[in-house]
Amino acid sequence: MTAEIVNVPPPRAEADPSALSITPAPPVRRQWRAVLLRSVLVPLIVLAPLVTLTPSADHRFNVYANGGLYGAKPWLLVRNAFSTVPTFLDLGNFRPLGRITEWSLDVAVFALTALFGLPANIGLRLVSFVSAILLTIATVVFAAAVVSRRDRLFATPPPVPVALLPFAVGAGLVAAGWTSTTVLFGALYLATSALVLAVAAWACRSRRPGVLVVLAGAGIAAFNELAVLAVPLATAAVLVRNRVVLGRSPFRGPNARFLVLLWAGFLPVFLPVRAIIYLRCADGGCYAGSDLAPAGAPAALPGRMVSWLPPLMWEQAAHGFPRVAAAVPVLALIALALVAWRTVPGLRRLPALDRGQTYGLALAAVALLILASSIAALNADVQRFDIGLGWRDSGLTTAAGSILLLVLWRRYLVVALVGLVLAGTLSAAANKDFRDRAARGPWPYLHDRIAQEVADFDVTPAGDARRCALRATFVQTSAHNNHQGVGPNEQELRRFDVSLNRATILLAGVRFCSTAPR
Repeated sequence: MTAEIVNVPPPRAEADPSALSITPAPPVRRQWRAVLLRSVLVPLIVLAPLVTLTPSADHRFNVYANGGLYGAKPWLLVRNAFSTVPTFLDLGNFRPLGRITEWSLDVAVFALTALFGLPANIGLRLVSFVSAILLTIATVVFAAAVVSRRDRLFATPPPVPVALLPFAVGAGLVAAGWTSTTVLFGALYLATSALVLAVAAWACRSRRPGVLVVLAGAGIAAFNELAVLAVPLATAAVLVRNRVVLGRSPFRGPNARFLVLLWAGFLPVFLPVRAIIYLRCADGGCYAGSDLAPAGAPAALPGRMVSWLPPLMWEQAAHGFPRVAAAVPVLALIALALVAWRTVPGLRRLPALDRGQTYGLALAAVALLILASSIAALNADVQRFDIGLGWRDSGLTTAAGSILLLVLWRRYLVVALVGLVLAGTLSAAANKDFRDRAARGPWPYLHDRIAQEVADFDVTPAGDARRCALRATFVQTSAHNNHQGVGPNEQELRRFDVSLNRATILLAGVRFCSTAPR
């Protein structure tokens, strides 16, 4: 008698109810892409109200002058930047690489006019928005580099404070006065701030430092005053990470060698240049933006260390509490809320910082805040600023303050996110209020009309008549603003003619106004 053998399938394992209730975490790359997307969207939403802000100060002329001069001959950028070094040393600064960057950004703005007919006032803001995005990304990378213990920087999910940084940095992008980096030279100084953070992140993660690090040190010394902070910040970040985060000797490993090479490239350029500037400017008369006034720095430092706080900047931008009952703030709130809504589901699955990482990141942020505030407090002009007014340090102090805020806030993450969304909305409202106030009067209208005439260049006699009328209005406005009270400001009028003629000759082959003196 035979029996049929039946293959019975093994019993099905009981599913773990707790496992069924947990949504699997998305891949690490997707989580970092989400942080990158937020780093792009949040700054754009907050800064969008400034897109039509009129150009001010040197921007009224530089975009046309540099775009017209270097747009067709970009190789002159390098030649002129280094050939004018003696002249600028006499004025108190040394920025050949910084000038190449600044002029290149002006050429990029002018290219938007030449290629797409975009007025220079709008192109100027769009380029500065890109720099704000770079600053936000650099802040995220800097924070991640300080706390990461893995060989690969993005091998693990972003910690909660790092994932929320785009919201915090975006809330700090406020037009806090005409000297703020969101208004004046934003493309240059926000990009410089991103460079400072990127060098510090590089120092934390470098494995085989070599000659490139020495060249980077020399390049930093030849960039601008704000970029100089990259070297001490990199030093502080590496020492803190080695000792506090990694628990090893701060002076061992490839990161310590990186610092030696960075300083070796930096000091041989920085020290002789500062000695020359001191000798030439000891009696005064040099460019105030680069002048150092150590005596007044201690009194100014506390104010600069808190001027990054959004409520203080809202006051300076809006001359009061921002007006939120308007279409732009409502749209900003909706846009930020949508970005935050996509953030919430994955927030609780992200890792928290342990004690070493928390202390290390907090110390690195404090070092950044002190360095950035100090370089502002040393400036004689800034020492007279009200608390909350922005300056070249604003990008770095905002990054430092944002890191500190999120490191200290360890619980109620959704509440923190809601608070950052509301702060970003108020920052957008403050930017809108600043733009509305800036648009009043004949001066903003004049320069916006000039930008439009250059973009939509009309070669007919009617177009020439309109442009000559704008020049006549500029002469009247310049005379009204002349400190002597009589006659036009001849220096400004010459800059007007030279810069606009360069631009329109390159674009259309004719001068801006045919009746103006040659």
